[in-house]
Amino acid sequence: MTDHPKNIHLLGICGTAMAALAGILQAQGCRVTGSDEHVYPPMSDHLRRLGIAFSEGYRPENIPAEADLVVVGNVIREVNPEAAEMRRRGLPYLSMAEAVQRFAIRGRYTVAVVGTHGKTTTTSLLAHVLVEAGADPGFLIGGIARNFGSNFRAGSGRYFVIEGDEYDTAYFDKTPKFFKYRPSGLIFTSLEFDHADIYPDLDAIRAQFAALLAGLPAEGLVVACADQPDVKALLNRCACPVVTYGFEPGADCRIEGWQAQGTGAAFVTAWRGETLPWRVPLPGRHNALNAAAVLLMARHLGQAPERIQAAFSTFLGVKRRQEVRGEAAGVTVLDDFAHHPTAVRETLSAVRAAYPGRRLWAVFEPRSFTARSPRFQAQWPGAFAGADRVAIAPAFGTAGRPDGAAGSSRKRSDRAAGGSEYLDTQALAAAVRALGIPAVSPDSNDALLDYLAAEARTGDVMLMMSNGGFDNLHERLLAALGKP
Repeated sequence: MTDHPKNIHLLGICGTAMAALAGILQAQGCRVTGSDEHVYPPMSDHLRRLGIAFSEGYRPENIPAEADLVVVGNVIREVNPEAAEMRRRGLPYLSMAEAVQRFAIRGRYTVAVVGTHGKTTTTSLLAHVLVEAGADPGFLIGGIARNFGSNFRAGSGRYFVIEGDEYDTAYFDKTPKFFKYRPSGLIFTSLEFDHADIYPDLDAIRAQFAALLAGLPAEGLVVACADQPDVKALLNRCACPVVTYGFEPGADCRIEGWQAQGTGAAFVTAWRGETLPWRVPLPGRHNALNAAAVLLMARHLGQAPERIQAAFSTFLGVKRRQEVRGEAAGVTVLDDFAHHPTAVRETLSAVRAAYPGRRLWAVFEPRSFTARSPRFQAQWPGAFAGADRVAIAPAFGTAGRPDGAAGSSRKRSDRAAGGSEYLDTQALAAAVRALGIPAVSPDSNDALLDYLAAEARTGDVMLMMSNGGFDNLHERLLAALGKP
């Protein structure tokens, strides 16, 4: 590889982290191209706004003749046509995580946000605080931060803030991505079973987080959630200082007096003999935890409480995290990324607090590997207990829907979940009805759309949850309801 490659091709460019890396490389003067399949907003639109050309579908000829580096996303399998062409031509290649370390982080003090839940919001909020404080950080986020209209920033300051994923790195590197970022500061939000396509059980995930904690430098800092037993159980692996936060009485920084305030909340923290009030424009107790983690790390990085609060007050959130997509016929349609029972439960609780007195619909697409496997069949009904109505789409990959074309990694989920089994959405709807909540599971997304349009009434809040595009059901429903 040349020391300064100028023509870089990205495989899987529409992934959230890959799109961010594409923007960073372009900002450094590189010519960036890429390929992906089954593309959908916001990342596809984000790349187009940046003027970065990409091809839909994988073909050997997509790799430019002048390419001097290929970056390989973790969705790419070894048999991918472009991966095969890359090897045939002997082109240098890196994983996405390695490229981020080499071209974006480049020796800066890295703060990684890790855990099963809350990474994107927490990373975005910390990045916003540091930007508002004038620290000029770089960042890479797994979603579009609304304050920036982007999920990346090169920055020239000392700090780089990144969302650290425990998912594997690439087809040629099965270690988790978060190791590649070599963090000094770490926010550890939560730990539960996820990623059924690569981890057989929770113990396998624990082992990776334990190794991450053990490898942190002695001069670093871990900010960890005291409300999470599996998080606390690993903290003895740290060689660096640890500060815990949470609603639990034993937390170093204890959250008290949480109150919903419209689409935001207020709470107080008690830490080191100091009691401080905070307001955040984010609903839900889980977002109070995210904010507490941020304020602790920001203070460790030298930011004063008043400056942190000023930044909290101007935070606009992240696309696809309780994002209002529109309103039609008195019906408010929200979009959220929730795809795990805990995330669905907490998101419903937050939306309930933000829209009191309104009929709340949970409209859910089991799309991620874990969500559409039978792993959480027994846990899912309780996750929807906070809704007034529930509608469940077919599990992604069933009912004749695409499960990824040749060269993607999506079909690994079947092996990890046990054969070709999927979540039984009809049984799930029946179990939710047994809780006294009306629930349906139509046999297609078109049928789901027809049902929602027919059953919606003025005042309803439709919370649509999927880690994918959900067949653009949000805009289609708004159009069906007569959006102006």
